[in-house]
Amino acid sequence: MKTKLFQPYQIKNVILKNRIVMSPMCMYSSIGEQGFIEDFHFTHYISRAVGQVGLIMVEATAVTPQGRISAQDLGIWSDDHIPALQELVSRIKEYGSATAIQLAHAGRKSTVDGEIIAPSSIPFDNTYKTPKSMTKEEIKETVQAFQDGAKRAKKAGIDIIEIHAAHGYLINEFLSPLSNKRDDEYGGSEDNRYRFLSEVIDAVKEVWDGPLFVRISASDYHPEGLDIKDYEGYASKMKEQGVDLIDVSSGAVVPAKINVFPGYQVRFAEKVKEKAGIASGAVGLITSGIQAEEILQNNRADLIFIARELLRDPYFPRTAAKELGEKIEAPKQYVRGW
Repeated sequence: MKTKLFQPYQIKNVILKNRIVMSPMCMYSSIGEQGFIEDFHFTHYISRAVGQVGLIMVEATAVTPQGRISAQDLGIWSDDHIPALQELVSRIKEYGSATAIQLAHAGRKSTVDGEIIAPSSIPFDNTYKTPKSMTKEEIKETVQAFQDGAKRAKKAGIDIIEIHAAHGYLINEFLSPLSNKRDDEYGGSEDNRYRFLSEVIDAVKEVWDGPLFVRISASDYHPEGLDIKDYEGYASKMKEQGVDLIDVSSGAVVPAKINVFPGYQVRFAEKVKEKAGIASGAVGLITSGIQAEEILQNNRADLIFIARELLRDPYFPRTAAKELGEKIEAPKQYVRGW
């Protein structure tokens, strides 16, 4: 019997060969500043597929030019972005990994030139620009941009889409009362603050019938902000809308001191899974096979999202397998050294 980390996992029509996910990590490497995949991205992502990661998730990819965190971010606001993404997806799949993309809008945390937008005209801190409060027409246009990004991801052959609703970016800004001070139907009550994410989910699902993830920040780490109890309710709403898995991170909607330790966010993933009855992904200083296996065996999450450890070790699945006494198949070119 395989360890749980190396058992396949099925979501709708997609089967992952193991439960290891390459977490989306911004690389700030679109050197032409037009959102295009560069040579670096091919090396970066394909090497992790060679390393036998079950699901490769492409970093936060902006649905509009102003929605980039930086001018070096990837984009999916134009059909011109499709061919390189399609090639990357094809080459990742040659090594048996599934592919995902994180659709994103940075909101008030965008550092690109020109006007930036957010639910309310409140800067993140004094190092960021003050955003423009979005009009209802701009909200509608941004929802459409997420839908258009999903269409392009589908054309590129992506297996799974993740909506980025965490880390203080635009959707997270609507959810949190710390950054959303609107007095219309997109602000005030919990239901109103959820409305923007709800519309994004519905818009994406109109054009996408594959697996859909949402990344959340399960705590604002602020006494007047959201905490895990609030997100248990939000996760239930997402499940009702047809979201398949919640990727559970935390923080970054406002500056805050966070007590960081190995697996510090796993308890949030566990609560979402238990209270909302939806699959969850655990992330946050998970660095070993034993640690990952414990999370899965105790039913605390369904998938393990690995970030910094995959920067240090592109072959983390092999490292984890050795640690767990597991045998995994090597790419044929690597069999002699595996």
